[in-house]
Amino acid sequence: MSQRAIPCLLMRGGTSRGPFFRMSDLPEDPFERDRILLLAVGSPDPRQIDGLGGGDTLTSKVALISPSRREGVDIDYLFAQVSVDRAIVDTLPSCGNMLSGVGPAAIEMGLVQAENEETRILVFNENTKSRIKTVVQTPNREVLYDGDTRIDGVPGTGAPIIMNFQDVVGSKTGKLFPTGQPAEKIQGLEVSCVDVAMPMVLLRTEVLGLSGSESPDEINANARLFERVESIRREAGQRMGFCDVSDVVIPKVGLLAEPGGAGDIRSWYLTPHKLHTSHAVTGAVCVAAAAVINGTIAHRLARSDHANPRNVVIEHPAGEILIRLETKTTGPSIDIVAGTIRTARLIMRGEVMVPN
Repeated sequence: MSQRAIPCLLMRGGTSRGPFFRMSDLPEDPFERDRILLLAVGSPDPRQIDGLGGGDTLTSKVALISPSRREGVDIDYLFAQVSVDRAIVDTLPSCGNMLSGVGPAAIEMGLVQAENEETRILVFNENTKSRIKTVVQTPNREVLYDGDTRIDGVPGTGAPIIMNFQDVVGSKTGKLFPTGQPAEKIQGLEVSCVDVAMPMVLLRTEVLGLSGSESPDEINANARLFERVESIRREAGQRMGFCDVSDVVIPKVGLLAEPGGAGDIRSWYLTPHKLHTSHAVTGAVCVAAAAVINGTIAHRLARSDHANPRNVVIEHPAGEILIRLETKTTGPSIDIVAGTIRTARLIMRGEVMVPN
């Protein structure tokens, strides 16, 4: 046969979308696995016309799941960001939006037995070596997708999927502040390098000449802005211990400002070479955590609230995302549990055909 059939589910998870595969249905060799993922989504090609991708970083994502052999853990999850226009598959970062589809996908694939009313699934994220407790609505022991929960950046409503992130501090670097400082200067601009669920470089919008009221189209069209930010990101990556980050997407970048509405802080999340149309979940966890930690840029911009646990509402281009934070201890050894609610939907089940 000239093509190979690989079982998959096409799912929307939060504000992202992509195929979900059983790890056992793909080659063990990472090089061969990545080759198949590139073919499956149709990369490299700006339209991804020959695959399942949608020509955007938010729809060029893949989730790989398998039953876990770890004690107390149900499912192992590996996220892969597939570049749209380059033959690159990046498994360094995680994706909290795609993660919201892992619980439903595991049930749909028969990897987890659904309970009546709701099913609790403990997921181990291979990318960040962290655990996430998820709760999926399963009346009659079937995944429920319909509901009244609305998340900004997704049309319509759906059933709530609760996710509580654990082990998030130092997700990739092992440190809350990978450079040892809550704030510092890079190329003359003050930044905060923070690693909570997602390593990020945080900057104020005003130091980049932005008012905070620009539209996503205006931001994405600002080539000089992205050139400046990318230069800072690469230097920050070196300081954070990642060496050359020119071909990987971490650290991510958050452009922060004081809230414009009833939220606690405003964040523009870069992916990193384009503005996220809403906000990444893991990025939101990082911004929310930084907002409650003294000394960071985010803390100075955010509305003050010393409650514990507390809700941090992050304003983004498509609306808001709420992160519920519970902190234990303080300082560099701080322990954080972060919760949020997403929705997901099964779009298609079947086989994706990839050329041999």
